[in-house]
Amino acid sequence: MPETPMRQQMEEFILSLQDEMIKAFESLDANAPAFKRDSWVRPQGGLGKSCVFSVPFDHDATSPSTTILEKAGVNTSIVHGMLPPAAIKQMRADHSSMPLPDSPEGLPFFAAGISLVIHPRNPHAPTVHANYRYFEITEPIPKDVPKDADHKPKILSWWFGGGSDLTPSYLCEEDAIHFHSTLKNACDQHGTELYPTFKKWCDEYFYITHRGESRGIGGIFFDDLNEAEHLRMPISSNTTSTSTKPRRPYTASEIFSFVQTAGRAFIPSYLPILSKRSSQPHTPHDRRWQLLRRGRYVEFNLVIDRGTKFGLMTPGARIESILMSLPETARWEYMCELGGDVESVAEGEEGGTVSEETKLMRVLKNPREWA
Repeated sequence: MPETPMRQQMEEFILSLQDEMIKAFESLDANAPAFKRDSWVRPQGGLGKSCVFSVPFDHDATSPSTTILEKAGVNTSIVHGMLPPAAIKQMRADHSSMPLPDSPEGLPFFAAGISLVIHPRNPHAPTVHANYRYFEITEPIPKDVPKDADHKPKILSWWFGGGSDLTPSYLCEEDAIHFHSTLKNACDQHGTELYPTFKKWCDEYFYITHRGESRGIGGIFFDDLNEAEHLRMPISSNTTSTSTKPRRPYTASEIFSFVQTAGRAFIPSYLPILSKRSSQPHTPHDRRWQLLRRGRYVEFNLVIDRGTKFGLMTPGARIESILMSLPETARWEYMCELGGDVESVAEGEEGGTVSEETKLMRVLKNPREWA
């Protein structure tokens, strides 16, 4: 019996995981509106399902909403088509195995992924993001092959990518330890090199260069993971023996197994935190700081994030789904005083008082090890 193509395995997995996640969030807040489920078809090839939560704008303003979530989305997309030469050129910087196209039409691609962002209402409940994806580049189908023929083009390049990261407005070390420890346990099942490598990569990727601070307290992040040697997990320079390779998955099936474990670790890594923090008392001051931190989230997603840039460059991209990650409300203030006293009081200094906002900013400027 022939092995099921990886693109089909990934498609089935992300659709199943999406259902699990939506059910988990809806069961947590049974009185809230259900997620809006929006199935769509891409004219250039492919389909997807966007599941988005938001409270209708015309709700009674005199009675503030009490839903646990303020804005959330869990999206899946399974798309295929032709990747333009300009997009290939940009992507080759991060995906060395990508071939250059021989024609101005580009190369056929297939991409399947799940992406989610959760923005809770309570300022003490952290925002979370996760994304897991599979990408293929194939040979162009010969022009003399009928469109309805069962032609399986040669795969020229493939890789997996993804990760999960936490973005609190207020730092709770207990939550940070739980989130990172859960991800580490998932990674360790597939190789001890994975968590330390992907944790460091996450800290580097989710860095807002123009602000000099991280978007959040990290998690794991990886990209371009395939059977080739990875620059972030190289073979020892003094030997070529494959037995000394870092403990990491190499084959497509091994990497897919890791992606499944990491994806299924999302609910136990985040739901206990959300459940605990959503009922915590908060003030208008806390809300103001939460909206300011959301402003940083918007800056990263629109200015820096590679996934957003790729999505906006893809012909026929579904803009509503790409921008689903943005919070419903954010805030920017000129020269805001909150969190600005990062260096004014030394850590643990006798008699010094450090604001809760400053405690977060110190971690955002100097990432810590949590697991």
